[in-house]
Amino acid sequence: MNTNSSLIASARRTIEIEKDAITALLSRIGPEFEQACHLILESDGRVVVTGMGKSGHIGKKIAATLASTGTTAMYVHPGEASHGDIGMISSNDVVLAISNSGTTEEITALLPVLKRKGIALISMTGDKQSELAAAATCNLDVHVAEEACPLGLAPTSSTTAALVMGDALAMALLEARGFTRDDFAFSHPGGKLGRRLLIKVKDVMHSGSEIPRVTADTELTNALLEMTEKGFGLTTVVNDAGDLVGVFTDGDLRRTIDSGTNIQQTRIKDVMSANFKSISSNALAAEAAKIMQDSKIYVLIVKGDDSEICGIVKMHDLLQANVV
Repeated sequence: MNTNSSLIASARRTIEIEKDAITALLSRIGPEFEQACHLILESDGRVVVTGMGKSGHIGKKIAATLASTGTTAMYVHPGEASHGDIGMISSNDVVLAISNSGTTEEITALLPVLKRKGIALISMTGDKQSELAAAATCNLDVHVAEEACPLGLAPTSSTTAALVMGDALAMALLEARGFTRDDFAFSHPGGKLGRRLLIKVKDVMHSGSEIPRVTADTELTNALLEMTEKGFGLTTVVNDAGDLVGVFTDGDLRRTIDSGTNIQQTRIKDVMSANFKSISSNALAAEAAKIMQDSKIYVLIVKGDDSEICGIVKMHDLLQANVV
């Protein structure tokens, strides 16, 4: 039975071997990597990634990363490609074929067809003298000194190196395309990150008749009725021209009562807060959440482009929108 110390030693050895495999890639990022990038950037088609077995799993992840960072990509299983799916690949596409040995039969069987159709081929292999590397327009060298598997059998270091090379390719293309945070959000509309980057305050705010609003000369007791009816824990205060001049919150009410002020004989302008937090309707909802969290408040006044009050947003609205 393995002792705890031997289990830890095995894990650390694995990480060290894979770390060395990744570090070794640095010296191989050169002209062929640049050529691979230019092939993709200058293509009018997609990047079609293919690989067998564990390389196939890595290929699927690389295709997904490319697709979500501005490079149209898809994965095609090499075995299925030989039985009709190669029809998915057009002459405008670029194929990225992953094989550690460079001799995977399901992939080498595709080479004559790819060549006849004039499809650009980027290989990612552990043997730059292999059949696949020789047939490719350019080869990304991902050979490793050793697998982390003590038997030297299970793909470990080699798949890690291929994955990292794929990430390097995707990130180089991302920067070359000028891919932005907004672009990323449009690729991830269903996730929390996408919502944080896409949803604006105006998409979740309460507006129109929902906004609690009183004039500066309103008696405090009537202002409290407005607060109760609208249910935001505050009311906005406007002047005769309709311009926002202040707010009155539940906190202001407690302070007013504590001070001994007679609420029956007080007008809202005498106890309102002229300083308050607000946000633009065009700001990201995530920005509203940060202001609320930093200020320890739960409601924000929303202003339009000309600074008029146009809405109210609550922390609860942001939670419902999965922004927080």
